[in-house]
Amino acid sequence: MEVTWWGHATCTVEDSGVRVLTDPLFVRRLAHLRRRRGALPPREAARADAVVVSHLHADHLHLPSLARLAPGTSLIVPRGATRAVPGLRRLGGLRITEVGPGDEVVVGHLVVRAVPALHDGRRLPVGPHRSPALGYVVSGEARTYFAGDTGLFEGMADAVGEVEVALLPVGGWGPFLGHGHLDARRAAQALAALRPRAAVPVHYGTYWPIGLDGVRPHEFHAPGDEFVRQAARLAPGVRVHRLGHGERVRPEVRP
Repeated sequence: MEVTWWGHATCTVEDSGVRVLTDPLFVRRLAHLRRRRGALPPREAARADAVVVSHLHADHLHLPSLARLAPGTSLIVPRGATRAVPGLRRLGGLRITEVGPGDEVVVGHLVVRAVPALHDGRRLPVGPHRSPALGYVVSGEARTYFAGDTGLFEGMADAVGEVEVALLPVGGWGPFLGHGHLDARRAAQALAALRPRAAVPVHYGTYWPIGLDGVRPHEFHAPGDEFVRQAARLAPGVRVHRLGHGERVRPEVRP
């Protein structure tokens, strides 16, 4: 199996000949955020058999990026998403499936299982709390956990189950992380609980608010390296692959 990190929370997981794309975001600017590192993902990044969306925030459920998907692509979203985000219904040709924690979707030779996340699932800045925030476990030759956005929560390891690869958020897009996020240290604590064979840090070092370049810049640049250091201390048996934008890795997932 192979993992490619395109930036922010956008990854391609290729397993058993099936391509799963996570939280696609393919733009240089989103509202007050600007892409500060890494070229925009190439056209091939939108090629997928299935796409998983972790929650409804615009940097994770981005309609113009989803519009680049080929007709017939399976789009897996949190339960209630099509009601909360009517624009999803106008994405022609996509096969949309709404899921909640514990639900499974078969995609080719893979099984995609939704798992809980501790995060605000609303479509901000307005809207009631209609949809859960989710992570996903993609099971094929390996079991790969994409955490989406989440904080640490009790029973996290039990909810996720046994996995070989973990794609964990280790930062954010601004100088301060709010409730329901993992920083590098908390991500390493999650790693120690999950105990995969390999991990890839994501959701950092890509987007940053315009005009805030000088405000806590280490929160933009440092989370990947800090996660490597913290993981070595708290989860020394896990191999961490700190990828650059557009880089890929084939983690060693078997003993």
